[in-house]
Formats: sequence, C-alpha cells, structure tokens
Amino acid sequence: MLSCKSYAKVNVFLKIIGKRGDYHEIKSRFLKIESLHDIFTFKLKSVKREFELFGEFGCELHNNTIYKAYKFLKEYKNDKKIDDFFEHYALHVEKNIPKGSGLGGGSSNAATLLLALNKILKLNLSVKELCHIGSKIGADVNFFLYECEAANVEGVGEIVTPIEEDTPKLKLVFTDEFCDTAKVYKTFRENFWNRVDMDLARKLANLNSKEILNSFTPIELNDLLRSALVCYPNLKAFARKGFFLSGSGSTFFEVLDERNNSKK
Repeated sequence: MLSCKSYAKVNVFLKIIGKRGDYHEIKSRFLKIESLHDIFTFKLKSVKREFELFGEFGCELHNNTIYKAYKFLKEYKNDKKIDDFFEHYALHVEKNIPKGSGLGGGSSNAATLLLALNKILKLNLSVKELCHIGSKIGADVNFFLYECEAANVEGVGEIVTPIEEDTPKLKLVFTDEFCDTAKVYKTFRENFWNRVDMDLARKLANLNSKEILNSFTPIELNDLLRSALVCYPNLKAFARKGFFLSGSGSTFFEVLDERNNSKK
C-alpha cells in the first residue's frame, strides 16, 4: 500500500491584472496549508483492471482533475509503466478539502498524482515538464508541483516563483458554501473590472506574507471578494475585519498571534 498527502492552499492576496481570452491574468501569493490535506492511497487490486479511482468527488470521472492528470501524463510520456501500474493498483482518495472552497483541492489532487507517479515509476520528469502537463489541467496545479511553502503566482497560474519566508500561522474559517469559480470571475469582469490596481499588485508581490496581512484589509487584498459576496450573499456573515477570503471563496482565514495562539 502506498500513501501520500494532497495539501490545500490559501491566497494571501489575489489581484487581477489583465485578460487572456476567457481567462484572467493574476498576481497572487499562495501558501501551502499543511494542516488540511486529502489522502491518496494506492491499493493493490485482486483482479487486473484499467484505471480505477474511488472517492467522494461529485463529478464524472472524465471531469475529475486526477483523471485528467493521468490522461495528460500518458499523452506526454507514453510509458507503458503508467498503464501497468494502474492495472495493479486502484487509487482511493480521502477527501478532506471542501469542494468550491477556494483552497485548490482539485488542482492539488492533480499535482499530487503527477508527483506520486513521477516518483513511484521513476519517470524522471523535471518540474518544468510536470508544469507543462499541469498547465493543461488547471490554473493552480503548477503551484503544488513546486512542493514549496510559499510562492508568487502569475499569468493564469502557470508562472510560479517560490519564495523563502517565515509564513504566518493561519486559521481556516469554513462557510459551508460552494463557490463556483467561473461565476465569481464572470461577476468580477462584469461589475468590478474598473477597480483593478496594478501598482498595488506589484507592491504586494515584494512584501512578505506577514507584512501583507498586517497592513492591508481583506477587500484590498482579494479582488474577488466583492464579486463573491454578490454571488453568495451568505458569505457576508463572515466578511468582517481580519477575515481574509481565499481565492474565489468560500473559505476565509484569519491570522493567529503566535505568542499566545489567539487571533490578532
């Protein structure tokens, strides 16, 4: 039995700086959240079968990011070891990262599969090669492929610059709301595009995460907060001082005071 963890992330800030067709170009700071993760377990099958995936995903197999990662990896590498592995092993995923939460669960799952297979099967793919595959799957996949604690993320999520910093201690605040990322971005484009602040985006990228969270308000840091509140009014109960929205929602987070483990 083989197991590994698929971690969540939060956006310390998320600034939208341009458009690329139907996509939005961003500047953002991602932090890995080690306290929240899905668990991958590859279990030996009793009978040989093709790719099998088990878990509470809420989508058809062909739309699942793990399955997409499997298909794109096969397309890129064309190595018989990949199919041989899945004839003998089924993937079981214990889902702990909520869906539609802004925590990157689907992207993390895709990246975790690519990293796991690269290691287990000794495919010898570089991070650059893995990111080439990851860019075809989803906007946040490449961050997880770098396996770093913190990074600035740009473009449509494909440009990742890991950074060294003393990351802040955070507490996740779950809202039980499912946020449709496409809907939140569409609402932003239609109603809030004129509020884009390029100068602030550049400034934030050069600050450490603790400085950012101590110096700016939630509305300044996440360009999608206003549109998320329009799309999902129930989030207004959580949109208060010191509660920062991750991604397009629905999870907020607050900074903990490391001296006494209480919030600032």
